[in-house]
Amino acid sequence: MVAHTLSPIDLIPDFIPVLGVLDDLIITPLGIALALKMIPEDLLAECQQRAESIAREDEPASWAAAVIVLIWLLGASLVVTIALRIVRE
Repeated sequence: MVAHTLSPIDLIPDFIPVLGVLDDLIITPLGIALALKMIPEDLLAECQQRAESIAREDEPASWAAAVIVLIWLLGASLVVTIALRIVRE
C-alpha cells in the first residue's frame, strides 16, 4: 500500500484525467483500513492512550497556527498582486 501510494509507477498513471488520481484515492484509504484491522485492539488502544497523554502535555501554541496562516495569506496576496500587474500590462 505504501509502495503504491509513493511509487511514481501507478496501476493507472496519474496523467490520465480523473482515473489516474481516482485509483490513489481508493487504494490508499483501503490500505490504511486494512492495516488498522491488522493491528491488535489492545495495542491500538494503548497507543491511542499514549498519543492522547502526549497531546495534552504538549499542546501547540495557537499563535503558531496564526503565524502560519498569516504567511500563507501574505504569499497568496503577493501572487494575486503580481498576477494582476501582469494582466494589466
